[in-house]
Amino acid sequence: MMTPGDGAPGHDTGVGDELGEVDPRGIDGSCEPPLRPLTVVVADDHPMWRDAVARDLADAGFVVVGTAADGPSAVRRTISARPDVLVLDLNLPGLRGPEVCARLAAEDLPTRILILSVSGEQQDVLSAVKAGATGYLVKSARREEFLEAVRRTAHGRAVFTPGLADLVLAEFQRMQAVESTPARPAAPELTERETEVLRLVATGRSYKEIGAALFISHRTVQNHVQNTLTKLQMHNRVELVRYALERGLDGPPP
Repeated sequence: MMTPGDGAPGHDTGVGDELGEVDPRGIDGSCEPPLRPLTVVVADDHPMWRDAVARDLADAGFVVVGTAADGPSAVRRTISARPDVLVLDLNLPGLRGPEVCARLAAEDLPTRILILSVSGEQQDVLSAVKAGATGYLVKSARREEFLEAVRRTAHGRAVFTPGLADLVLAEFQRMQAVESTPARPAAPELTERETEVLRLVATGRSYKEIGAALFISHRTVQNHVQNTLTKLQMHNRVELVRYALERGLDGPPP
């Protein structure tokens, strides 16, 4: 595993790609800061790395409410502190990252989990996401990418290192194809435009990119997304992506 000098947040590694996610603004298009600082627990078994991550978060205005050096303590600290985000290393002693995710999912906490790992292997990524992680970032990410990923994760947006988002989408497609699906209750009817926007949301495009593809403004896209969320009784884009994948609405129209 890398040390803070080998690409930890706070040390530019020259990776210039944008995160594999969507427009960092909320549904309403605002970039206003939250009413309170976002709270974070950092779990990593390497003290230098853990301290570097916590320091970068604190310097950026986050409140680090706890740290942990192993899986069991990561679970305890998260349950106790109920942070907005748990920044979690994949390979912790005692309990690995996916096991931590699964245990916390059973607690029905408001906390969302961002995996920060040296590994970008397919199995590691998929096991973490299936266990409940909201995002997955490799430790070669730049400091700015990491901090933005924490912010997006806190707001329920799926965030992945470039290239990993396609991997996750492909796996959900495969699972959908091989699993027998029971009859679904009738879904609320979406307009043709709302369906077009939903298809593009499922591909991970930003509001501006969707607007450019459909020749409408990004604010119009946001309005369509908000209307769709209301109709489907959902709360964020992560739920919309899952809905679209379940119904095969993750690509261009037939």
